[in-house]
Amino acid sequence: MNTAAEILRPKKKAKWKIVLLIVLSLIVLTVGSGFVYEWIASEQAKRNFPPPGKLVDVGGYRLHIHKIGAGSPTILLEAGSGDTSLSWKNIPKQLAEFATVVSYDRAGYAWSEKANTERTGANIVREFHTALEKEGIGGPYIVVGHSLGGKYARLFAQTYRDEVSGLVLVDARPEIDERDKKFIDEQEKLQGDPPASLLKLLKMTGGIRLFKGFLLDGLIAKEDQDQFINVIAQPSFFDAREEEMNLQQTTDDVIRGQNLGSLPVKIITHGVVPPERNKQVEEIWQAGQRNMLNISTDSQLIVAKKSGHYVFYDEPELVVNAIRSVFDKVSATAGGR
Repeated sequence: MNTAAEILRPKKKAKWKIVLLIVLSLIVLTVGSGFVYEWIASEQAKRNFPPPGKLVDVGGYRLHIHKIGAGSPTILLEAGSGDTSLSWKNIPKQLAEFATVVSYDRAGYAWSEKANTERTGANIVREFHTALEKEGIGGPYIVVGHSLGGKYARLFAQTYRDEVSGLVLVDARPEIDERDKKFIDEQEKLQGDPPASLLKLLKMTGGIRLFKGFLLDGLIAKEDQDQFINVIAQPSFFDAREEEMNLQQTTDDVIRGQNLGSLPVKIITHGVVPPERNKQVEEIWQAGQRNMLNISTDSQLIVAKKSGHYVFYDEPELVVNAIRSVFDKVSATAGGR
């Protein structure tokens, strides 16, 4: 004969199964609603935030190219890791007063489509050059690169040496040996972004949009947050950025010991060091800035004494003047031929 406990036990189990089913159903409903919410908002964003430039096919996927101004040589802007054509803010307009200026978004970034090739420097440089050719934007070029974009700018100058007449590196990430690179990467990962997989999940479920104040305050300026959420923070962006960082060593290997002859080169380095920055990381970085003087016999190091890493935010006039000085020198040389 069954005891009361034995009779009631199955009912207890059934009750917990019902509770668990309800909880799981609520989770699925909430997550599903988040996906729908984000999809609708993203579709609306495509209409509200159209690309200011053109989408150019570079081999099965399109890059967003934004050209303004007139005059030669043409100034090309290569943004840093996680930055886009929008990151330059008013710099392109200021440069367009005396030159043709081209900013763009690397594959996977902002309005540019996801690439079907690895995010190596060689592929990134080739894609940009292909887009310029297709748009009929020929050299000579002055290439400006910030942070990781500085490596790509140097590789562009090395790959298309006959088409590049000047180079400006804005707190460019230097190529360094494997030991120092590993140390810097380890230090930066301590304060770095979560993995792309998590960021993509937050994006696709509407988490970034719903909790933008909590997630973005202190990282993205309030006036730029809507633009970041609706244009930049796409799954393809998080993938491309992570892959670029993982493959940057392939660019280091190509530009190490670089010799660009007498190409005019301006190297701008930050003068303000964040208090949380590791002292050894800063020493390695600044040694790399000085080492970049060796890439040309006509190079100059400029210290932006009032600036952190984003020199063109803190001292935009210094960046514009450095580019203008290279532009004037190249123009004078060309005019004297």
